[in-house]
Amino acid sequence: MKEVRILSATGILGSGFREETLKRAMTQRPDFIGADSGSTDPGPHYLGSEQTLFSDAAYKRDLRLMLMAGRAAGIPVIVGSACTSGSDPHLARLVGIARDIAHEEKLQFKLAAIHSEQDKGYLKRKLAQGKITPLANAPMLDDGVIERSTHIVGMAGIEPFVQALENGADVVIAGRSSDTSIFSAIPTMRGINPATVWHAAKILECGAACVVQRKYPDCNFAIVRDDHFIIEPPNPDYRCDPDSVASHNLYENATPYELIEPSGVLNTYAARYEAISDRAVKVSGSTFKPAERYTIKLEGAELAGYQTILIGSVRDPVILMQLDAWLAGLMRAANDRIAAVFGASVTTQYKFDVRVFGKNATMGAREPETAIGHEVGLLFQVTAPTQEQATALMKSVAHIAVHFPVPEWTGLITSIAYPYSPAEIPRGPSYRFNMNHVVEPASPLEMFQIEYENVGARS
Repeated sequence: MKEVRILSATGILGSGFREETLKRAMTQRPDFIGADSGSTDPGPHYLGSEQTLFSDAAYKRDLRLMLMAGRAAGIPVIVGSACTSGSDPHLARLVGIARDIAHEEKLQFKLAAIHSEQDKGYLKRKLAQGKITPLANAPMLDDGVIERSTHIVGMAGIEPFVQALENGADVVIAGRSSDTSIFSAIPTMRGINPATVWHAAKILECGAACVVQRKYPDCNFAIVRDDHFIIEPPNPDYRCDPDSVASHNLYENATPYELIEPSGVLNTYAARYEAISDRAVKVSGSTFKPAERYTIKLEGAELAGYQTILIGSVRDPVILMQLDAWLAGLMRAANDRIAAVFGASVTTQYKFDVRVFGKNATMGAREPETAIGHEVGLLFQVTAPTQEQATALMKSVAHIAVHFPVPEWTGLITSIAYPYSPAEIPRGPSYRFNMNHVVEPASPLEMFQIEYENVGARS
């Protein structure tokens, strides 16, 4: 029976997995090892700033174990969405880490680096040609948005992975890509039913996230055949059941029944989930409809400003009884004070927000009250064109807030407890996503340049 055996090392590279689980999984003879390395879950900062979600040490630990296992077994290692955003700087960072590992461990392999960063001139031409389409609730997109973006990436499908593997890559590290494409390329190349392939890839892309009561990140393993796949975690402390596997279709997805990829749509309406042991689940019955129009999703980020925050907590019951009105008055007073100190023109240059949080923020473990609602935590946030301006404005907010009055008392009050001194905390640059669009390339490979490199000395 035709099959592909897939080892998913972890849900996101850098989050970790157990070394003993990887070793156990390798005894099941996987055809390749895959891992996603990115996400938009942490927000736009990483795409905008070139910073990474995890440390280089965390990436290196996980990638080292994968590369050593893959090279020992002579199977490909595939990583997508390098170092969080998959921008060119992030791709270069993870490729550099792979080179370091090869040098330290005396490994040799052919490396393919798939670039997902998009040329701004190319996107402007596509926009002018009407080849960029907004998705639901998309912001306005014009040449100005494209130009002021710090980075723009396209979410690759399986085609660049297939190209790299067909050209003999032992290790593939991609920029931004669809999570499922990482795990779909090799089974598709080997002629497995695409419906089964894409469904298995959706379950595998988050590692052990589909197990019952996941306690920590770890590996997962699937055997993919034409009419079904079987998923069974290699960690003996973990198990899957039909509910845990079926429910993973909801993760990061608008619907549990459809998964949209550049090359088509997976439909799981008729999928069947059957327990074949107390740890393994057999999945069958999905369908896959090829796309009538091949599209690539764009992700862009731009600088929104610089932020300073102020954290405080309120426990005064008189204030809490009128919290919404008190906060509204405080914000009006703070904005008035800022205009008086910095000039009326500054009011169009900054944004002032407040968020209300939680419980037990004031006294911590010494809090005698057990009822929920006896206090609130407050987070004030100013976003302005420069860090200096954001902090200067927040200093005025901090003083207004700490003494803002209530109607029941005519004297001076202290209303907020600040846990830090100074109370103002500069956060640095703040970014926002500025695209929710798809672009129609002339071919699936048009937007993705692939570079090849022989890493390590080859005999």
